[in-house]
Amino acid sequence: MASRQIPHLRMAEKQPELGITGLGANDTDNGQLPPKDIGLRNRAERVHEFQEAEGYIIDINTEDTTKVSGLKLAGDGHTVLIPQPTDDKHDPLNWSWAKKHAILFVVSFVSFLPDYGSATGAVTLIPQAEEWHTTPDYVNHSQAGNVFMLGAGGVIVVMLSAYFGRLPVVFWFLLVSTATAAWCAGATTFESFMAARILNGFFSTVSQAGGLMFLKDIFFFHEQARKINIWASFIVISPYMGPLLAAFITETQRWPVPFWVFFAMNVLGLGLVVCFLQETYYDRIIPTDEQPARGSRISRLTGVAQWKSRHLRNTFGQACWRTVSVLSKPTVAIACLFYALTFAWAVGINTTLAIFVTPLYGFAPRQVGFFYFTPVVAVILGESAGHWLHDALAKRYIRQHKGHFEPEARLRVVFFSMPFVIVGLVLIGQCFENEWHYMATSVCWGMYVFGMMITTVALSSYCLDSYPEASGEVSAWLNMARTVGGFIVSYFQVTWAEAQGTKLSFGIQAAVCAGAFLFIIILLRWGKAMRVWAGPLNFATS
Repeated sequence: MASRQIPHLRMAEKQPELGITGLGANDTDNGQLPPKDIGLRNRAERVHEFQEAEGYIIDINTEDTTKVSGLKLAGDGHTVLIPQPTDDKHDPLNWSWAKKHAILFVVSFVSFLPDYGSATGAVTLIPQAEEWHTTPDYVNHSQAGNVFMLGAGGVIVVMLSAYFGRLPVVFWFLLVSTATAAWCAGATTFESFMAARILNGFFSTVSQAGGLMFLKDIFFFHEQARKINIWASFIVISPYMGPLLAAFITETQRWPVPFWVFFAMNVLGLGLVVCFLQETYYDRIIPTDEQPARGSRISRLTGVAQWKSRHLRNTFGQACWRTVSVLSKPTVAIACLFYALTFAWAVGINTTLAIFVTPLYGFAPRQVGFFYFTPVVAVILGESAGHWLHDALAKRYIRQHKGHFEPEARLRVVFFSMPFVIVGLVLIGQCFENEWHYMATSVCWGMYVFGMMITTVALSSYCLDSYPEASGEVSAWLNMARTVGGFIVSYFQVTWAEAQGTKLSFGIQAAVCAGAFLFIIILLRWGKAMRVWAGPLNFATS
C-alpha cells in the first residue's frame, strides 16, 4: 500500500483528535492519555480511545487537517492509514500486495477445511450405519461432536496464539488436523471414527477461529471489510461444498473415499502454510532497532523464534484471560448472541437437508449433491454483493459525518440482509409442507444463505472495529456462537419438523431471527455508549 506523509501540518493538540478510539494496554497506568510529546506513531497505534466523541478519523478531505497532522495517508492522499505503519520492512503493513494476498488466500483456504470436513460426514451417515450395524442417528453423534469442537477449539487457538505467536499455532494444529483426517478415513469402528472426528474438529478450526488476527495484522482499517468478506466466504461456502462433493463420490465409491479427499486437502493446506504463511504479529510500540530477531523460516514456523521473544508478549495467564475478558464486553456478547440465533438454522438445514428432500422429491445421492449448488451460488452472490456494499455504506457514513467513522455503522447492512434471512426461512417451511417444486425450495434456501453471508461479514467487521486489539478473541467467540448454535439445532431440527410440521417449525425459526434483529437495533442505538461504559481491554499486546 502506497502511503505518504503530510509533515507540514502541525501536531494535533489532543490525543482524541487523531480519531483513535480506545486506550490500549501500553497506555499510562493511571488510565490518562499519554504525554503530548509521545511519538506520533505510538499515538496512532492506539486504536481505541474511549474518550473520543467522534470515532475514527478516516478521511481528511472532510476533516480539519490539523487533527491528523503528521499521519501517513494511503495513496489517494486523503485516507488515513489505521494502524500507522512503521518504517520497518518487517512490519506486515509494509509487505507487498502479493505477499499480503498470498497470506489471505492461505488463511482462507485453511479456514475452508473445518466445515468442509464436518459436513462431509452428513452424507456418509447411511453407509456408515450399514457397515457398523447401527442407526444413522447414532452415527450422527460423531457429527455433532465434531461441530461442537469447531467452536471450543477456536477459543484455545486464540489463547495459544496470544502467547506463542500466530504461525506456529496454525502449523502444529493443522499438522494434527491432517493426521486425524487420515484417521477418520481409515477408521474401522464407530468408536475410532468418533474419536478421530472430535479431535479433527478441535484442531482443524485453527484458521477459521483465528483468521481475523492475520487480516488485522496485514491490512489497514479501510481495507479490512473487503478482506473479511473474502475470508468469510470461504467459511460460509465450505459446509455446502463438503456434502456436494461427497454425494457424488459416495454414489460410486465407499464412504471412506470422501474423507481421503479431505485428508488430501489438509495436506495441501499444510503445504501452503509451510511455504507461504508468515508470522504476522508485530508490536509497533517497540522501536524498530529493538524488535526481536525474526529467526529462520523453520524457527518461526515451529515457534522456536517466538518462544525466545515470549517475554515481549502476554504471559500465559494474560493470554487466557484475554479471551474471557472480551466476552465480558456487552457489545461482543450481544453480537455473538445475535449470530447464534440467526446462523444456527444454517447448520441445522445443512445437516438434515437430505432427510427432508429425499422422500419429498425422491432424490438420490446425485440429486442431493446437485441441490447443494444452491448455497454455493448464494455465497458467491453474497460475496460479490458484499464486496461493494459494506464499503459503500461505510463511505456514505464517513461523508455524512465529516470524515469520521463509528464501528456501529457496519451494522447498517443488516437491514439489507435480514429480509432475505427471514423470508427465506419462512418459505423453506412452506416449500417442504406444501410440496412446492424443488426449484422453489432451492431459491428460498439460497435467499437465507445469501443473507447470512452478508450478515457474517457485518458482525465480524463490527466486532473487529470495536476491539481491534482483540481480533483473535472476537473471531473465536463469533465462531463459537455459530458452531454451538448449529450443534444444538442439529439435535432437534428433524424431530421438531415431524412433530409440528415444517411450516410452523421454520416459521418459528424465522420469528427467532426477526426477534434477534432487536439486538442489532440496540447496538445501533446504544452500542457506542456500552463500549464507553465497558471501558478498554488493556491487553498487554494487540
